[in-house]
Amino acid sequence: MKPKTILITGSTDGIGLETARMLFSQGHRILLHGRKPEKMKKVKSEFNTESDSGFMESYVSDLSSIDDATALAHNVAEKHPNLDVLINNAGVYHPSTLVTQEGLDTRFVVNTIAPYILAKCLSPIIGPKGRIVNVSSAAQAPLSAETLGIPNNIPDGTAYAQSKLALTMWSRHMALSFEEKGPVVVAVNPASMLGSKMVKEAYGVDGGDLRIGADILCRAALSDEFASASGKYYDNDSRRFTAPHPDALDPQKCKEIVRSIETIINTKRNA
Repeated sequence: MKPKTILITGSTDGIGLETARMLFSQGHRILLHGRKPEKMKKVKSEFNTESDSGFMESYVSDLSSIDDATALAHNVAEKHPNLDVLINNAGVYHPSTLVTQEGLDTRFVVNTIAPYILAKCLSPIIGPKGRIVNVSSAAQAPLSAETLGIPNNIPDGTAYAQSKLALTMWSRHMALSFEEKGPVVVAVNPASMLGSKMVKEAYGVDGGDLRIGADILCRAALSDEFASASGKYYDNDSRRFTAPHPDALDPQKCKEIVRSIETIINTKRNA
């Protein structure tokens, strides 16, 4: 297989890091992303960037900021006229700061809005032969488009499930809007209760083998089984494509979520 250029957000730990390791070992060009410079430096030292098996680049960006997410997309596009795959893996469950500097709920910005910004901004350089893989969850809960992103005190578990349903909803809407003119867009539950930092913090358990989640993300990024999966949802708990929450199959509700996301982005950029 010809080496692919792949951006993986949240790839300094957890499933994202394990996915980067797998893809790098296969000889692909990996664009790492993380929030903390010191952590990124440590992770980069784990990879042999001089190896003939792969190429690596790193980007530091805080995806709780709409401006930072937009800047990340622009920085990647400036360096890479062609991007084969975007894996929107970065996510939060219990952030240290609930409200962002832009006055939004951190959980929804990182889990829903920032991935949308990256997908929309980078889709022109990904093109119809590329893929956008959005890391969703088995946890999906209904939400109001009118209140998306507005800070509130709902439990982290509820906010996480709502933000992942919103991600799954805009994934389907974007895929249908592209038709055959844009990348494959697929939402993937990498498997429940894997041993990521997020799972350990949220549930106090070690969790399962991260390679289970990394393997399905690699397959979603590269394998033929996902080549015609645009708009679909893959559940790695059942190991098959299946129906997401019913709201993600409602075109009007999906449209309302996208409209809300676009309004938030445009409002904050024009502030």
